[in-house]
Amino acid sequence: MDHRIDPQLRAILPALPQVDISDPAAFREAQRLRGLQVAAAAGPLQGVTVDDRVVPGVAGQPDVPVRIYRPEGSSGVLGVLVWFHGGGYVFGDIASSDRSCADLATKVGCLVVSVEYRLAPEHPYPAALDDARAALAWVAGESADIGADPARIAVGGVSAGAGLAAALALYNRDHGGPELVLQVLDNPMLDDRVVTQSATEFTDTPLWTGQQAVLGWRFYLGETPGEVSPYAAAARAEDLRGLPAAYVAANEFDPLRDEDLDYAVRLIRAGVPVELHHLPGTFHGSNALPGAEVAERARGAMYGALARALG
Repeated sequence: MDHRIDPQLRAILPALPQVDISDPAAFREAQRLRGLQVAAAAGPLQGVTVDDRVVPGVAGQPDVPVRIYRPEGSSGVLGVLVWFHGGGYVFGDIASSDRSCADLATKVGCLVVSVEYRLAPEHPYPAALDDARAALAWVAGESADIGADPARIAVGGVSAGAGLAAALALYNRDHGGPELVLQVLDNPMLDDRVVTQSATEFTDTPLWTGQQAVLGWRFYLGETPGEVSPYAAAARAEDLRGLPAAYVAANEFDPLRDEDLDYAVRLIRAGVPVELHHLPGTFHGSNALPGAEVAERARGAMYGALARALG
């Protein structure tokens, strides 16, 4: 399969970490140390001001840290993207997506509010959704304070963060939350059943495999038996009508590919405006990698969709 990966991405493969979440705490620590090295090599963020806040959690739940990125030199109110990092619902943090959030803010010309949601298995569903709900409600309610336009709010993320954004959009629709102009779903983790052809076929793919997806869902959903809520796994939703417009990116050699394509088609059939990109020669998470033209195109398409939605 490696020979079918885009040549520029193939050259990066030896530098990529091996993802193994069987011991979440150990993997988180390894990622934290690797992130510190990467950040030190990259230097300080450019083109944005950064503001760390702690926002009130939903009733009975802890407060939620968020980080706000604003393009330097911008004035007045801006559209705002509420962003959720990836990590299979068990790893990742605000710091790990610092550079991508800064790029989103500067390339799109918007505010980005990155959310430090709680991680499984210590905090299984619905902890992450509760934190996402709290962050969205705060952004809408405190828009004047942070210089955001409450009529131009998008939600989005990558991998598990994109799955969380999709679930939040469903919850928001069903419970009368603020109107959203776009949901950005980059390689979203949507279906806990993990039975698609791509999920069972891709057992040795870079950065994420079907086996790791099974583990991530097991940690996120916990041991409680019963029916899985669509607010946990958005692919479980039977009715997708009335959801906000969506940008969906799926990658060829990603175990999540088929569930992403299926969800996008279901959104289209439900009357939701969808911009769908399937990127040949790519794998899970490769859209964020530097030095590959196909990844640059993927990011450019996402920036464009956001710029159009957020004005």
